[in-house]
This record gives sequence, C-alpha cells and structure tokens, in this order.
Amino acid sequence: MLFDTRKSILQEINDKELSARGITLLIKRDDLIHPEVSGNKWRKLRYIIEHFKQSRNERILTFGGAYSNHLLATASACHRLEIPAIGIVRGEELSEEANPLLKRCQELGMYLHFVTREEYALRGMKEYHEELILEFPNTYIIPEGGANYYGIIGCQEIIGELPAFDHIFVAQGTSTTSCGLLLGINGQQLHVVPSIKNYDSKKEMSILLSKSGIEIDLTEELLNGIQVHEMYHFGGYAKVTDELIDFIDYCEKKHQLTLDKVYTAKAFYGLMQEIKKTDYNHSTIVFLHTGGLFLTR
Repeated sequence: MLFDTRKSILQEINDKELSARGITLLIKRDDLIHPEVSGNKWRKLRYIIEHFKQSRNERILTFGGAYSNHLLATASACHRLEIPAIGIVRGEELSEEANPLLKRCQELGMYLHFVTREEYALRGMKEYHEELILEFPNTYIIPEGGANYYGIIGCQEIIGELPAFDHIFVAQGTSTTSCGLLLGINGQQLHVVPSIKNYDSKKEMSILLSKSGIEIDLTEELLNGIQVHEMYHFGGYAKVTDELIDFIDYCEKKHQLTLDKVYTAKAFYGLMQEIKKTDYNHSTIVFLHTGGLFLTR
C-alpha cells in the first residue's frame, strides 16, 4: 500500500462527564495517514489510481478550488507514483504562487490550469470532459473530490477498521466519504455534518450513489437511516467565526487534536453539541477525522 492506513489510530477522548453517562468517544485519526495525502483523500484515491493503472491513459486530471486538499493529495500521490498530473483550478485570477497549497502542488509536478468560475461550473459535464481530453490527450479524469464509485469503495473500508460502535460522525463535502460509510455500516447510525450552507445532503448522496450503480431502492432505504446535522456550517463553506476558532484552540490544548476550519472543526463541534442529548447515553461514538490539515501546519 502506497500510504499506510495502519497509521490511522483510534484516539479515545477522556472526559469525566462522558464517562459518567457511559459514553465512549473515539477519534479515527485518518489525518495521520500522510501529511499531504491524509484522511479521506487517500481513501478516495486508492482505488481510483488502481483503475487508472489498468487504463491506457498516461496522465491524471482533476479539479479543485484554490485551497483544495484533493488537489494537493492528487499531486502528492501522483508525484510518488511518477504519474503526470493536471489540476483544473477554479479562478482565472489565481497563480501557482497564490497560496502555499497551490505552490506545493506545482512543486510536486502538477500542471495547474486556471479557469474562470463559469468554465469550472461545467466540471461534471461529459461534453466538457471531452473538450479537456482534446486539449490534454490520453488523460484519466478524476471528479472533484474523488467523487465516484472507486472513491466510495475506498471509504467503505474504514468501517472494517473500527471496533463495535453505535454512532459515527463525519464532515461532509462532496459526500463521497459519507456514501462509503453508509454502504459499510450494519445497523449503526451515520451522522453527517455538511460544511456548506443549504446543502441537500440526502439528495447529493442519492445522486452520487445512483451514478455509482447503486440500485435506487437500496439507496432510498439506506438514506432513510442517516441523520443530517445541517446547522453547524458557521455561515457557509470556509466561513469562520471567533467561536469556531476558540473551539479549535480548545481541542488542540485539551485533547491534542488538531482540526481544520473548513470541515473537521465544524463537524466535531456539531458532535459535541449533539452529544449533550440523552440519546447518546451508554453508547460508543466514532468521529472520523478526515485530515485536510496542510494549511494549518
């Protein structure tokens, strides 16, 4: 295995109040897998890259914004495997020097192609992919965030690495990780915390699962069992408040747990608010740390 998922330990949060209520809180530390290809990023890329190797393509192309951890993970993995990589970046006003993440992508050998936001909005369309292949021949295209069947299957494997549990919480972006967890659980409760305001979690998950060949009836049955906590976005994607910053600092000092502002801090904050409810007494709860810490280092 290119990046060793055995580094993803389980960290127990020691808290007297939780113990008194019979609650065990475990953090699945996927952020420890690799400093650049961490968390769900490697989970999603693992089988995508295996599929690429079986194709006749010569390079990989994917999409991301200015602070996309998926872009960085793809650049780093491709660098290790000596696969030429192209990143389609949202924002024609940007450059390779716009921020440390994009600079690092370039250092790793990824060719960054900056496009307008209008063009970037076409990233999921077949016709746009055909245009990109004409411009960049022999190219294997990975959806934004690794959101496809192979990405889902990679994330499904996380469940097999966990002890017995009752609830699992995860931050939600492209829904790939939450779809994988949903396919992997067996009677446990999946909780998703979207980082995007007004994000229709179940609809987006349904679309992705359908595109991945999962039967509609099974998809509807599975989605009926998840809980969506949509109130912890702190104003919207990449929005930050003083309260969130204080919470991040608290987790670092109290639990030696580093969280990112965009996804994991919001999801863990949501978990800690939800856990105050009596529904969670005498249960084991897992929080999946999905990484994305490059810009916090």
